[in-house]
Amino acid sequence: MRNTLLYLVLLSSISICSAQQEVDQRQIIGILDRQVIDWNAGKIDAFMQAYWPSDSLMFVGRSGITYGYQATYENYLRRYPDRETMGTLAFTYQEINFPAPDLAFIVGKFHLARPQKGDASGYFTLLWRKIKGQWLIVCDHTSS
Repeated sequence: MRNTLLYLVLLSSISICSAQQEVDQRQIIGILDRQVIDWNAGKIDAFMQAYWPSDSLMFVGRSGITYGYQATYENYLRRYPDRETMGTLAFTYQEINFPAPDLAFIVGKFHLARPQKGDASGYFTLLWRKIKGQWLIVCDHTSS
């Protein structure tokens, strides 16, 4: 009887964790979908709302590591000064994991359709953290 009760408690805990992960995954995918919409509307400032507004934000790209929200934002503005350069963004997701209740790890692919500039594509790895109830990107590693 005692073992059965313990089993039921563990099973319900697993179900609750799994259900929460599904909710968290939907929230994160929703944020990424919003990023695509904002990017394709030319709104880099709105696209950046998914990032942690902190000096500790880390962005790893072709030219190395950038620390901080403001520096990351300025890099986006410099690299994508107009709609032609920004192109049309699409994301696909390869893997989504939750190593802890307040952490998410996503591997995906991006594609920028840019008829005049030439298309660009590559992979990204995003580390998300739930901070004050909100999922935010705390580390972005993007390579093309």
